[in-house]
Amino acid sequence: MKVEFVNPFIISLKNVIKTMATIELDVEKPKRKTNDISYGDVSGIIGMVGPQVKGSMAITFDKDLAFNIMKNMLGDAASTIDEEVRDMVGEMTNMICGGAKTALFDQGYEFEMAVPVIVSGANHSIQHKVNGPKIILTFSSDYGSAYLEICFEA
Repeated sequence: MKVEFVNPFIISLKNVIKTMATIELDVEKPKRKTNDISYGDVSGIIGMVGPQVKGSMAITFDKDLAFNIMKNMLGDAASTIDEEVRDMVGEMTNMICGGAKTALFDQGYEFEMAVPVIVSGANHSIQHKVNGPKIILTFSSDYGSAYLEICFEA
């Protein structure tokens, strides 16, 4: 997978979480992911299709990080992954993918974004919309971790 596809998602994720929730994230090196099991508690998955690109992105949050993002963004303290938390994860998914879309457009890549699908629960499955290599990056914070998966058709 080309680094020019990955970096816009990294930058967008860090920027969205810092701007919307005032939480700093530290990113680890990307790794190849070979299964569909999530590393966190709640995920937003979004497909991307365009003339040069076909792929999907998933963002998964540990529940404590999701609860703190919600508290910092909306002032609401959540204690369970309810509909409000799921909606917030959907909005985060749209914002992160939208930020990456803008950066990739500036590099000559165009794509449309699908409506995010939200999945939650321990060991839930993340089904990417395309067949291709999956890259996962771990983002750590004082409140827990987020996991960014990117998959583009080879």
